[in-house]
Amino acid sequence: MQNNKRQKIESRVSEKNAKYEYEKSSHSETYEVLQTLRKDEIFCDIKLETDDNKIIIAHKVVLASASPYFYAMFTKFSERNHDVVVMREIDSTALQILVNFIYSGKIVVTEDNVQVLLPSANLLQLQEVKEACCDFLKSQLCPTNCIGINAIADKYSCTKLLTNSELYIQQHFSEVVSGDEFLSLSSEQVLKLISSDTIIVPSEEKVFESVIRWVKYDSGSRKCILPQLMEHVRLPLTSKDYILKKVVEEPLIRNCLKYYVSEALQFHTLKSEELNIQQNIRNKPRNGDKVLLAIGGIDIDLRNRTKWYDPKTYQWNYGPEMITSRQRACAVVVKDNLVFAVGGFDDNDEPVRTVEVLDLSSESLCWKTSVEMLVERDGLGVGVINNFIYAVGGYNYSNDALDNAEMFDNNTQEWRMISSMSFRRAYHGVGVLNNLLYAVGGSDESQQALNTVECYHPSLDTWTPVAKMSVGREGVGVGVLDGALYAVGGKDGSKTLSSVEVYRPTTGVWTTIADMHNPRKRAGVVASNGLLYVIGGVDDTFFVHSIECYSPETNSWTIGAASKNFVYTSAGVVAINRFRHFNTY
Repeated sequence: MQNNKRQKIESRVSEKNAKYEYEKSSHSETYEVLQTLRKDEIFCDIKLETDDNKIIIAHKVVLASASPYFYAMFTKFSERNHDVVVMREIDSTALQILVNFIYSGKIVVTEDNVQVLLPSANLLQLQEVKEACCDFLKSQLCPTNCIGINAIADKYSCTKLLTNSELYIQQHFSEVVSGDEFLSLSSEQVLKLISSDTIIVPSEEKVFESVIRWVKYDSGSRKCILPQLMEHVRLPLTSKDYILKKVVEEPLIRNCLKYYVSEALQFHTLKSEELNIQQNIRNKPRNGDKVLLAIGGIDIDLRNRTKWYDPKTYQWNYGPEMITSRQRACAVVVKDNLVFAVGGFDDNDEPVRTVEVLDLSSESLCWKTSVEMLVERDGLGVGVINNFIYAVGGYNYSNDALDNAEMFDNNTQEWRMISSMSFRRAYHGVGVLNNLLYAVGGSDESQQALNTVECYHPSLDTWTPVAKMSVGREGVGVGVLDGALYAVGGKDGSKTLSSVEVYRPTTGVWTTIADMHNPRKRAGVVASNGLLYVIGGVDDTFFVHSIECYSPETNSWTIGAASKNFVYTSAGVVAINRFRHFNTY
């Protein structure tokens, strides 16, 4: 048997095509030898002379092996027979750094050298260095340099950097157009920027102001271009007050462009009368604009429906249907694009543990089942801290108010219990401020309206009491805006409230602000673009279909569009970016 085994081994070794491959894991030793040869000027056969008379000594074969530019020079052109070549199109400092890179395989890109390295690497066709320069410039993008970096990327055909810089400009439009680089753009570049559906701006007013600023920087030559630019300013989406006070008074508009003002004012008239408006480029919302997404409804046929509201057009549109019929569910957003629908009760009026998720970045745009909570919860409160979802209180299947709470880790896809509150709460509000979770008001196990507030510290896993509100608020809506916590409406035990209180951690007290136009409880409350929106709810007799919007600057509420066939309750409303494929519903 031993002889047979030996024969088999010998047979394999002696096979005609047998081979053993070895590849060196590192070329560092080779680099070191080449550097030493170059330093000692051994075997060097080329001198690169720069415009400032600096001489760089090297080996043709080494340069040609690394750079297609040098390969062509030393194999196809007259320089192959020269021992001195004058490099007129390249910066001497950059050439020295790049030759060192060819010999060492190492390079350091800095703010001081990147602007000479990139064009030089592009000329010598050193793709690795070119990519390193682009990666460095990407890391340095900011509102004051992104336009310049975009121009560099375009000039040297840096595809990824061009895309990244364009995206940065769109996402930071307000800061970018306030800088000096914006003023140097050509009319074609400004037109391309402001006509984009994907620029993100808090309001269209910023687009109008950027156009006027750009034109006035060189009014003599740019004034004639203003009509072209105004074609793409979505003036109807600015506020009526802004049009009358700012746009009408702008001399550049007042003198020759009254049509755009008339069109914008007519748009406001039509939408206030809830009439259909024919869409054109100037009244079409941008994709990055914020809209309000509401989930579920009172009517049994609407409990699995979603609807989104565009504050700029006052229009309601249907969104994708949820898998489960649910009422009094909560909605939260994680990582800007994941909307979670949490808890509530089903068609059998039973509290549920189910959770669904909607990925707004997905082209399919459909709700999917997520991990169920550990406890069924109706009338709960939900908040998000550092992409962790917290589900707090509510009623269970025995109709008992709960004091317990749980947390969902989206990375591990697991729920776990956290410390319980000091009070049992249902129909309370939850808000997140300074990475702390606030549980506000609600009703206890005896269905008494609570004026108590407590705060959860995630790092300590503890709840601590906070100053009490002036009245008990069952069914209170809670929103966070400009570093303050708002408690909106609710029922004090005898009547539904239109009053609103605000809590600022800096003062540690609740203060009263202007009342809403309508009393309401169990309404959806959400902050967006510097305003606080209150949607739907119930008063003492019936459902409230309207929207109200609060401005902290004026301490006043305005009435928005009603959605007569869709009623929202609890906290199932979130602010999200308006995605292009929302238009398909």
